Amino acid sequence: MLELKDVNVSYGAIHAIHDASLTVQDGEIVSLIGANGAGKTTILHTITGLKEATSGSIRYNDLDLRATDASKLISYGIAHVPEGRHIFPGMTVLENLEMGAYSQGKNTELLEKNKALVFERFPRLKERYRQLAGTLSGGEQQMLAMGRALMGNPKILLLDEPSMGLSPLLVKEIFSIIKYCHEMGITILLVEQNAKMALGIADRAYVLETGNITISGDAKELLADERVKKAYLGQ
Repeated sequence: MLELKDVNVSYGAIHAIHDASLTVQDGEIVSLIGANGAGKTTILHTITGLKEATSGSIRYNDLDLRATDASKLISYGIAHVPEGRHIFPGMTVLENLEMGAYSQGKNTELLEKNKALVFERFPRLKERYRQLAGTLSGGEQQMLAMGRALMGNPKILLLDEPSMGLSPLLVKEIFSIIKYCHEMGITILLVEQNAKMALGIADRAYVLETGNITISGDAKELLADERVKKAYLGQ
């Protein structure tokens, strides 16, 4: 469904991503783990066209993403939930959700169906639908960012550090929502510093170290890998 092959990314003279190759199959949860500054967010930004690759190929099904306008991606089924949420703070919860559905045009029936689905899964958003998004708690803002992505009927969801800054209880809730999205048939590429949680729900995983993918394989096997345990699981 998604394939990166020998992708390189630079920031000026800094070579940030080195010949990165990874795949995400339809229906999978794939986790990308690594230390802060390893380049995980850069990879997601490169997939969605927010950062330009200097070489390599990025394909989504039969689409060449390097040659595709980033603003068109949601209409092809790619949704990106960025690090830091990036909700619209001066707009209400409902208005934020409606922004996520802009690619659906004036399909009122689909909009109402998706809104009902989001409110069913995120009852706190339903309670606060008239509230300004900037006044929500961190956990509620993360739910809003994910709900906004679901409003666009994504086929693949790119999640960037969804647990960042949240309490352990909210982290569990966010990961239960990720599982729910997967059960809905959405493929997921998850970037996450909480390696134990990320590997615990993934089918496969990649480890990124200073711009290089150094380890890849079955997520449960990586949980038992001594290198991963020592570097990322505090063992």
